[in-house]
Amino acid sequence: MVAILVLLAIIVIFAFIVIGMYNALIRLRNQVDNAWSQIDVQLKRRHDLIPNLVETTRGYMKHERETFESITNARAKAMGAGTVGEKSAAEAELSGALSKFLLVVENYPDLKANQNFLALQEELTSTENKISFSRQGYNDQVLFYNNKIQMFPSNILAGMFNFLKREFFEIEDKGERQVPKVSF
Repeated sequence: MVAILVLLAIIVIFAFIVIGMYNALIRLRNQVDNAWSQIDVQLKRRHDLIPNLVETTRGYMKHERETFESITNARAKAMGAGTVGEKSAAEAELSGALSKFLLVVENYPDLKANQNFLALQEELTSTENKISFSRQGYNDQVLFYNNKIQMFPSNILAGMFNFLKREFFEIEDKGERQVPKVSF
């Protein structure tokens, strides 16, 4: 009788451990999804600002058709991307197009003094910062989640219930990874 009670106690303890690990994996997966939605919100904001920025500058920059087209195409690609990897690559392309655009703006002093343009540029800069912070938070959550599903003993449970490794939101452009050179 004592042996049956001990065995029953071990089974109950084991069940609580399994339930705890499963719930922890669910919580982590939901945190990763939430972190991704934070990035998605900021990316949507960025995508909404770009047409306003382009329209504000179009009157000043009549000879920059190629620049406008590259931004429009990159934006469309970014909005249509599905997976984290595709979004990451498309957003890197969009960032490159925006960087080129802002360099071209330097050739138009009247535009740089336009209040609408300055306000939109400030909004875009603020959004870029929010995207950066959201990306960092997402990658932290992905790291924690991936560690949990790969480490023993939770990896056994993760395999049984099909918890899959998540992708990081990484910089695809090699140029963005390089440290800028400063010379005086």
